[in-house]
Amino acid sequence: MPEAEPYHYVYILQCIAEPMRHYTGCTTDLQDRLRRHNSGDVPHTAKYAPWRIETVIRFSSKEKAHAFEKYLKTGSGCQFAHRHL
Repeated sequence: MPEAEPYHYVYILQCIAEPMRHYTGCTTDLQDRLRRHNSGDVPHTAKYAPWRIETVIRFSSKEKAHAFEKYLKTGSGCQFAHRHL
C-alpha cells in the first residue's frame, strides 16, 4: 500500500506584540514551522517573533495549497483574509 501524501496547510500567523501584523505561509508540519518562525530561523519573521497561529486551512493537494497561499498574498487575497479569516 503506497504511503499517503501529507496534508498541506496554508496558515496565517499573527504577531503577538503587534496584532495587526500577519504572515501567510504553507507547510506540511504546522508545529515545526511555528517553532521555526518563533526561534528566528525564518528571516522574514524573525524580527517580529513571537507569533501565534491565527488561521489554518488544510489541503490534500500541494498545488491547491500553494495557489491559495499565493492568492492570500495578493491585495484582494489580503482583503479576503482580513474579512473572512
